[in-house]
Amino acid sequence: MDIEEFFETMPFADLLGVEVTEAEEGHAEGRIEMREELSWNADRLMAHGGVTFTLADTVGGAALVSLVDQPVPTIDMRIDYLEAGTGDLYAEADVVRQGGDVGVVDVDVYAADDDTLIADARGVYKTG
Repeated sequence: MDIEEFFETMPFADLLGVEVTEAEEGHAEGRIEMREELSWNADRLMAHGGVTFTLADTVGGAALVSLVDQPVPTIDMRIDYLEAGTGDLYAEADVVRQGGDVGVVDVDVYAADDDTLIADARGVYKTG
């Protein structure tokens, strides 16, 4: 399975502009270019929490797909927002546990301009 292509052709991720840039051996990375339509603030470019969440969820799923080579529906995801994302964002994800039926992935989301950690998340995905 071409993981990057799989996630880039996912309609919702494609709509937002989520790009998976790397996915191998339980690790994935991805990015999203910030634009007006993704902001929650009309006066200042600030990523809506749903945009940050979708980036984390997509990249987290890609990390696990790199190990199981099949789609992995999200069971649960918890995210802590630490800073406002005011520009392009990138995420890095690592599989914490790959079980028979579920996998657990930790994801960090950063501001691309200065590497500030803006959110951390833990996702649980169905693998079997």
